[in-house]
Amino acid sequence: MITTERLCLRRARMDDLEDLHRVFSHPAAMRYWDSLPYEDIEQTRRLLTGMVAASETESDDFVVEYQERAIGKAGCWRMGEIGFILHPDYWGLGLAHEALSAVIPHVFGALPVDCLEADVDPRNDASLKLLAKLGFRETGRAERTLQVGDEWCDSVYLALPRP
Repeated sequence: MITTERLCLRRARMDDLEDLHRVFSHPAAMRYWDSLPYEDIEQTRRLLTGMVAASETESDDFVVEYQERAIGKAGCWRMGEIGFILHPDYWGLGLAHEALSAVIPHVFGALPVDCLEADVDPRNDASLKLLAKLGFRETGRAERTLQVGDEWCDSVYLALPRP
């Protein structure tokens, strides 16, 4: 568990299901995610089950808890690749920056990775700005890397070397 001034970053629990479904079913939160908004809570249950079962040597992913409510997740969902998502009700409060500022040093201390990588949709200005502020630098771009529904999405690849 990691605590910051306003957040508790902890391992996922099955009782996070309802709160995380609020995130993963929200169209704005999922706009640049790798899937459409979840229509069925069973989709969230599968995601959550995977988070709960993941070995700490393969995944260093945390539920972001704010005011005793799970509002998203942040961390390495697989070795060396960082990701984050928050419910839109909590955007603009600096919570993603606060979470990642705590997660990044933890990941470098816990996982044997030389750098952290991120794959971001180039239209996702807020995430690109946040990652740049945290020291990530662009390493490449690719077109049509992911199809979400009927839409093809591009990628900006970013990296943050181990300090």
